[in-house]
Amino acid sequence: MADFVSGFWTWFIAIPTLAGIIGLIWFTYRYSAGHAPGQKVETMGHVWDENLAEYNNPLPRWWLNLFYITLFFGLGYLLYYPGLGTFEGLGKWTQQGQYDAEIETAKAKYDPIYDKYLAQDLAAVAADGEALTIGKRLFSTYCTQCHGADARGARGFPNLADNDWLYGGEPAKIKETIMGGRQGMMPPWEPVIGAEGAVAAAEYVLSLTGKSTDTAAAAKGKELFDKNCAACHGADAKGNQMLGAPNLTDDIWLFGGTPERVHETVLKGRQTRMPAHQEFLGEAKVHLLAAYVYSLSQGGSSK
Repeated sequence: MADFVSGFWTWFIAIPTLAGIIGLIWFTYRYSAGHAPGQKVETMGHVWDENLAEYNNPLPRWWLNLFYITLFFGLGYLLYYPGLGTFEGLGKWTQQGQYDAEIETAKAKYDPIYDKYLAQDLAAVAADGEALTIGKRLFSTYCTQCHGADARGARGFPNLADNDWLYGGEPAKIKETIMGGRQGMMPPWEPVIGAEGAVAAAEYVLSLTGKSTDTAAAAKGKELFDKNCAACHGADAKGNQMLGAPNLTDDIWLFGGTPERVHETVLKGRQTRMPAHQEFLGEAKVHLLAAYVYSLSQGGSSK
């Protein structure tokens, strides 16, 4: 309601709303009067089956009172809660205020638990069953949309249940990744070495995992790889965790290891983004989440 840029809209809402309720109160009172004792009750002129007539009798008193209760309740509600434009209500209730109160209640209840684990080493937390239960719930809430319920990822989203890591799988590195996020970028190589050269480089990369390739193209691709790709992936193509450059020799692929997928990656490049969770979750929750993720690669159950 505070987003209104003109006072007109407050009156536009308040006047018809209040007038409608007051009008209903008058209408209910005006047309619900009973009959005097002995007064003849007229029919409404509707007769069925010769003698089954509709009479103009008032509503039962208990039923009528229900109408009054709902109408006066509506007036009281609009006085106490904000519902008439920018009028805040006598109770000064707001959605933000209720949210803040609920957050404070939750913090008072759960922060001591989170802080207890925050003071412990990540490896020790990863061996604590209760901590892993909490971490799994955090993972289910914030991470499954990308990495899957079983943490085994999908195309473009890393498998967290194996021991292959782009930026390092030590507990501190995992926490660093969740806290600050990651931004990965594989540039497209077609503009640099041409489409034919990109395909040759892809053939060489495929050969590193023992896949059947065009031998001549792979030989040419090695030259291009050494000149253009070794700076990130290393001369041995085993990657560089400082840069997030993947190991190309282990047959583990983020975007697929088929010839078509690898060709596409070299030709067009790839971009990935892991959002930072520090501000959103806070360090204590990230600590538990990192411990859970670390446990998955150490043989912990991801189910």
